[in-house]
Amino acid sequence: MTAALRYDRGTILYEGDEAGAALLAPYGFIPDARIANRLRAPARMYRLALAALVRAGLQVEDQARGYQELSLVARRTRTPHPHQTEAIEAWMAGGRRGVVVLPTGAGKSYVAEMAIARVQRSTLVIAPTIDLMNQWVGLLQTAFGPEQVGSLGGGTYDLKPLTATTYDSAHLHVETLGDRYGLIVFDECHHLPSPAYALAADGMVAPFRLGLTATPERGDGSESRLVELVGKTVYRRDIQDLKGEYLAAYETIRVRVDLTEGERQLHDEARATYRGFVERHRISMGSPEGWGRFLQTVARTGQEGRAAFSAWRAQRQTALRSSEKLSVLESLFVQHAHEPMIIFCADNDTVHHISRTWLVPALTHETPGPERKQVLEDFNAGRIRAVVTARVLNEGVDLPTAQIGVVLAGTATVREHVQRLGRLLRKQGDKTATLYEIITGGTAEEHVSDRRREHGAYR
Repeated sequence: MTAALRYDRGTILYEGDEAGAALLAPYGFIPDARIANRLRAPARMYRLALAALVRAGLQVEDQARGYQELSLVARRTRTPHPHQTEAIEAWMAGGRRGVVVLPTGAGKSYVAEMAIARVQRSTLVIAPTIDLMNQWVGLLQTAFGPEQVGSLGGGTYDLKPLTATTYDSAHLHVETLGDRYGLIVFDECHHLPSPAYALAADGMVAPFRLGLTATPERGDGSESRLVELVGKTVYRRDIQDLKGEYLAAYETIRVRVDLTEGERQLHDEARATYRGFVERHRISMGSPEGWGRFLQTVARTGQEGRAAFSAWRAQRQTALRSSEKLSVLESLFVQHAHEPMIIFCADNDTVHHISRTWLVPALTHETPGPERKQVLEDFNAGRIRAVVTARVLNEGVDLPTAQIGVVLAGTATVREHVQRLGRLLRKQGDKTATLYEIITGGTAEEHVSDRRREHGAYR
């Protein structure tokens, strides 16, 4: 008996007899009403389908596989740290599929480099931002030579045996990319379970998959999808496991400040208006859908909704940018005058206020790429001693000189807080990093702070 597997725009088509069709039913293959005697499934089912057909003794005409076998030779040699060796061996033992969880600064990218060298298949590296995509291009060129490396995104479309792209571009081009790569490296793979990005993973045949992240947990609980899209977590080490020897030693300090009398009155009046609206409309702001319900109710309740939203903004801004917070920040500028510092905010308005007040370079999602690149180069070279940002430095950016972090505000997610700590932990000499978290007492910030410090790194 024979069977055929073909790739078709993000899916796998099966052509064959009913015996083969019965074998594939558990893997999501269903009849395609447009084409007689064919079954269709997401392309990620390629590996399972092929294995099932071969085990059953069928002769398989494999036209789905469009990826190449390579003969890569690493241009540099280095001795991996024990946790990197353990991670790659655990991934190999897991069938060359799975998620590796390592803290920022622990060398996740070198684990990917070792995986590429071991698998020797055309490889697609998917990263969340253009900056990180370009960082991967440089890493891959250094490791395997520039002639092997291409990129897709930010105005480039240059597909090579080793290609770096973004999640957005992978999603947009999945139908043409889906059969070209045998290994996919999902950088910062906690992004992957979002609906659009998951479609990209669904639409690729790649039998070998490596997910990299420091914090796989998501606020919506959908990290469980990583098992089907990438594989189970095959290796995990947290900050405390590697602190001191492979990551910089660090301490975390929480500073509680108070509102002035005028700020307290403004905050409490605004919060009473906001909370009254939420309670009247029975909205549970602590639930995953709470914020969405709040916005929907605001939109349909006219003047009452607009007043509630304005009150929410007023109480939040009063807590996030209290005068005492900014006074503490000024003191930290003096205390750490000669130590490279990153200031993390929750919104661009506060970023720009701090930038104007203390003449600190600002980095936001609106900062042009060349300017951002120059600021980061100057920071790492010691030509500037501080930068202020909202969220663009949360992930992936390499800042080995950063020693002091100041969190003025952020979300309640544990992942964001661990990512911000991770920006400081790249080991460089005998540096000791310090992360300050400045919170306004008697506001929702105290609860938010408690939630985002639930990670073992803060115990």
